Amino acid sequence: MAQEDVSVRELVARIKRGEIRLPEMQRQYVWRKTQVRDLLDSLYRGYPSGTILTWKTVEDVVTRDFSIAQKPSEQQHFQLLLDGQQRLTSLSAILRGEPVQVRGLKRPIDILFNLNHPDNLEEVTEVFENAEDDVDDADPDESTADASEDDLLKRFDRMAFVVHSNKLASKRHWVSVTEFFKESNNTPFLKKAGVKSFDDPLHNVYDERLKRLRAIENYEYRVHILDHDKSHEEATEIFVRVNSLGAKLRSSDLALAQITAKWKNSLQIFQNFEQECAKAIDLGNLGLAIQIRNLVAFASGQARFKAVGGLPKEQLEEAWGDAKKGMRFALNFLHSNAGVDSLALLSSPFIAVTLAAYGHSKKYQLSPDENDRLRHWVLAASAKGRYSKGSSETLLDQDLAAVRRGQGIDGLLQNLRTQVGRLDVQPEDLENRSIRSAYFKTMFMAFREDGAGDWRDQLIISLKHSGAQHRLQFHHIFPQAVLRKKNLPKEKINDICNLVFISGSTNRRISDKEPSVYLPEVVEKNGEDALVKQCIPTNPALWRVDAYDMFLDERRDLIADRLDRFLGREGDGGNE
Repeated sequence: MAQEDVSVRELVARIKRGEIRLPEMQRQYVWRKTQVRDLLDSLYRGYPSGTILTWKTVEDVVTRDFSIAQKPSEQQHFQLLLDGQQRLTSLSAILRGEPVQVRGLKRPIDILFNLNHPDNLEEVTEVFENAEDDVDDADPDESTADASEDDLLKRFDRMAFVVHSNKLASKRHWVSVTEFFKESNNTPFLKKAGVKSFDDPLHNVYDERLKRLRAIENYEYRVHILDHDKSHEEATEIFVRVNSLGAKLRSSDLALAQITAKWKNSLQIFQNFEQECAKAIDLGNLGLAIQIRNLVAFASGQARFKAVGGLPKEQLEEAWGDAKKGMRFALNFLHSNAGVDSLALLSSPFIAVTLAAYGHSKKYQLSPDENDRLRHWVLAASAKGRYSKGSSETLLDQDLAAVRRGQGIDGLLQNLRTQVGRLDVQPEDLENRSIRSAYFKTMFMAFREDGAGDWRDQLIISLKHSGAQHRLQFHHIFPQAVLRKKNLPKEKINDICNLVFISGSTNRRISDKEPSVYLPEVVEKNGEDALVKQCIPTNPALWRVDAYDMFLDERRDLIADRLDRFLGREGDGGNE
């Protein structure tokens, strides 16, 4: 195995020229912008950043496109990238200033650099994204959801790199990393920062930091190159082993590599179906990982990827036809029968795999009673976190076995009871729950079913509203700033029974007002029904800060009762 040390600049150039390409076995580009930010932060600090693995082959290997533009290779043979795709794609986007294809959308990756960052970089550990400016990548963060602008700016000022936001980009000491690498010198950025001469005390500080930033493109990766005498099967085995050791790839990515090695051009087949599902059934992108797991389940009768190696191409091809039919049924049932209009509302996408298997077992013919009971299982399994507790693969295999043995919905419900006990919702089930609880997503669906809307624009709550002012956020009814003054623990402040769904603009207008101040205004404008639809107690005595514990108890009772009715019983449709 040969090796060479290659700078980031040269690796990015080779990708642009088409001298480095992706084999079909590689997964898609999946990094979030925060991961790009963290990579830049590591390179800026001079931390080790791993190695790169390529394969130089004379075989006619099926390739796939990078998520960033490439020129057709002028060489007959090129190197195939086996390890390092996420890093090199990210760095290409930054240094070239070009957009990347992420989850079906092309968009730029822009990171801001803080010229005023603390000298002691080891203390910069804050992780935060601006939900308004980077909504597609943002994860809900209960510690910042309704923090004040001053709090956010203080946090950003302790960081060297942050994901781009318009508010920060307008400030003098924040530099767009992409724009920086388009320039050959530091002068424009020093001028923007207000440095007017060499005598300015900040000149040397800022200039040295910009030089250190520019040195990122000179960072050298050790590139290991597999010899051209390695076969496609050997390269695939090496790819799997390398990526298994450090858990760099998920097991689904490794399974996909094994499948594409024996079934050429299958990746495009899987991607075409994935796109079909996303367009025809507006639930969002299920992801290749679940499609592959569904294929394995139909081909082998169980969901563990370790079975992939022993499955011949012919068996995989035959199972794929049934897997597609099953998944279409599953997604249609979720959307039309269970009222799940976004996959983000499920506690686990594994539910779709079980639904696919069940539909196939019934030859896609259900009675009205089966429909009601299957809906109950879907919503209860999601609310109770069926596949998000313990070994998800083991639990999925249990449910696939119940379907395979003909135990039907009774078998699925019994498996769920064995795991979680009772299937109803009691107030104590909601105690000390955070937004990561599956009950939080079920709350949203139940409130939406009741027609809960924003308190200003009256739009029914939805995950799909466009425009920053209408985009859904969760709001602390008793704001964090108010409760922190009472020295309450974080988990009590962020209890889901203190959260409500409203638009971003309404959330910002309320800010840190006490509920005793703003809830009367909500009632005056919208009536008590606006609170009732989100299970908010209407007794003004409970809106005082000193009544917070009683407020939580009362709302917990209301939410538990509503969720219990929303989930339904085994024999009804869920609407008592």
